Amino acid sequence: MRDLVVFGDWGTSRLRLSLFDGGAKLAETDGPGIGALIASPAGTLLQALAPWRAEHDLKRVILCGMAGSRSGVIEAPYADCPADVTDWAGQAADLSLDGLSINVAPGLAATAANGAPDVMRGEETQIFGALALRPDLAQGEHWFVLPGTHSKWAHVRDGRVLGFQTFLTGELFALLTERSSLLMGTDRMENAADSAQGFDDGLARAREERPIGALFEARSAQLRAGRSGAWAQGYLSGLLLGSEVAEAVRSSGARAVTVIGAASLAERYGAALDAASVTSQALSGEACVLAGLRLFAASRS
Repeated sequence: MRDLVVFGDWGTSRLRLSLFDGGAKLAETDGPGIGALIASPAGTLLQALAPWRAEHDLKRVILCGMAGSRSGVIEAPYADCPADVTDWAGQAADLSLDGLSINVAPGLAATAANGAPDVMRGEETQIFGALALRPDLAQGEHWFVLPGTHSKWAHVRDGRVLGFQTFLTGELFALLTERSSLLMGTDRMENAADSAQGFDDGLARAREERPIGALFEARSAQLRAGRSGAWAQGYLSGLLLGSEVAEAVRSSGARAVTVIGAASLAERYGAALDAASVTSQALSGEACVLAGLRLFAASRS
């Protein structure tokens, strides 16, 4: 008897689905993120699953991320920090959709020392997945960095997420490079050397701890210093990442972190952390989210 299940990570910018038969991955596909939908979330999900349903008798879908937001397929509550796997999984939301049993993971909510509320959806699945993949990280005190549209710095002690802070780094980078005047009318041709130099220059500016005043250099350096559009993009990336790291390290006191994410982005964060004298290790975001989704699925069986 086949053990078919679809695991999905539905973020703001992208939907990622994987079809498994037990431990074997049969196929994967992607689609638009919750922030870019044209059709309804339910309709978008069913359309993405249609080719697999035509070939297989699918019954179960396990989702995390923005699938559980107010704009998702069903609103899942937030589990309040501090929270462990049991606290988290206990806040799940379930629904039936066109004959499919869909389990949606909840998010986490925290309150900062100054009273400001904070939330995450999707990153908690990666954190709990990382703890499953690396049991040593479930013992003692650790800091996790989860880059993305909204970067998260999470504090974990003995398998419980104590709290976290969100940085709008990814979204700011997208806005500044795509919709601001900083790269308006510039050559967007890829140039790895220029981009790398720009990133290093941005990290250096971030160490001056004046990020708002340093932003316009992305524009002025193109006009007066012969810098390319690729350099400017790299510069903004380095400035924003370096500023995030500086602020997070000041507030957390973290001197060693685990970065969970795509290899290319984890590499950039590693460089920014190294420049701030913070040691880091990287774990695959895909591997962690799948491990977290399996944990969540087991809790709903």
